[in-house]
Amino acid sequence: MSSVEIGGLFLAFLLVLLVVRIPIAIAMLLTGVGGYVAISGWSPLLSYLKTVAYARYTVYDLSVIPLFLLMGQFASRGGLATGLFRAAAAMIGHWRGGLAMSAVGSCAAFGAVCGSSIATAATMGQVALPELKKYNYSGPLAVGSLAAGGTLGILIPPSVVLVIYAILAQENISALFMAAFIPGVLAAIGYMIAIAIYVRMNPDAGPAQPKLTWRERLAAQRGVWPVFLIFLLVLGGIYAGWFTPTEAAAIGTVGTGLFAVALGGMRWAQFKEVLFGTAVTTGMIFMILLGADVMNAFLAVSQLPVALAEAINNAGVGPFMVLAGILILYLILGCVMDTMSMILLTIPIFFPLIMGLDFYGLDQTEKAIWFGILALMVVEIGMITPPVGMNVYVISSMARDVPLRDAFRGVVPFLISDILRVVVLVLFPSITLCLVRWLT
Repeated sequence: MSSVEIGGLFLAFLLVLLVVRIPIAIAMLLTGVGGYVAISGWSPLLSYLKTVAYARYTVYDLSVIPLFLLMGQFASRGGLATGLFRAAAAMIGHWRGGLAMSAVGSCAAFGAVCGSSIATAATMGQVALPELKKYNYSGPLAVGSLAAGGTLGILIPPSVVLVIYAILAQENISALFMAAFIPGVLAAIGYMIAIAIYVRMNPDAGPAQPKLTWRERLAAQRGVWPVFLIFLLVLGGIYAGWFTPTEAAAIGTVGTGLFAVALGGMRWAQFKEVLFGTAVTTGMIFMILLGADVMNAFLAVSQLPVALAEAINNAGVGPFMVLAGILILYLILGCVMDTMSMILLTIPIFFPLIMGLDFYGLDQTEKAIWFGILALMVVEIGMITPPVGMNVYVISSMARDVPLRDAFRGVVPFLISDILRVVVLVLFPSITLCLVRWLT
């Protein structure tokens, strides 16, 4: 049996492990070790295993991960979401569907300090859902807008998943943050347009709330400044060249922690919970990274990615057909897997394939950044797509009076917006890359 055939066999073994719900880190470790031994034997594997953990965990860029995770935990506990929603609702709540639009805008702003899709959905759901119910918004629109808005938590930088992708693809973290900003803003605008169309077709779904005076609107904007300040320090500092991503993450974490104490009333017991939760999540991510490294080593000795690229070239399949196939596969996997696991599992296979194809004459760096943003967007679509759609389940658990079928029906307008946005960004990569080109 050739090394390529062994590679294919062990990939099938990996899928079986995932189907029976073996944790992704253990599944990748077992697959990587088994496949490596089957091809090269125990001696080369043991030699590799002696250094892989040290080599992976001493990468300086990895220090960004626990810092951004801690910043997100502080943001979730710090009462920042309440101020954001009140500020947005004060400005546009008197529009038809305005509260749902406010929820989406608040999710986008909260994502700038949280970096997690599920955490953004859960936090904003606690704040916005009671208000949406109070003003008699339909269940599908309320759940759909919050579930879709939650996906902005990982699209709007800073994003832990983008950090992971940057490390795997050996690309600049700051450049990926720059590239994600405009697609994230477009996502928020697209969701608001979807809400406007939905309430135009269903006027009773999103009634307007009473219009506030300008004095009341301006007074409500005081809840925005903590998030704006953190966003300015973290991303502004990175883009201006004041801080490295790690330094910016540290500054953002300290600032968010202070706001969590001052505004959210966080005390020592909550602080310990936040630290423990961050440590657990960091350990999980680092374990998955180790499994991904062993898996990558196995794929390298199997030559499976190279054989796959050669097979596609020999078949005469165009680059955009390959890209479409990968994005569709991401969409399917996103329905049943979490974002982090999917990126770590698939990038070692798909990334070399994409790098070997030509798209609009983009250089290797631009191609890597563009593909990373596309992959992240499609993966996040899976967060609101049945049968799993984790964000929908998170919001549905808070809206017990909304049947799950209605909840998934409520995300349909946002799915249409997502698909249209992905098509536009595939056709016009300069939208994704313009900030990177301008600032670098």
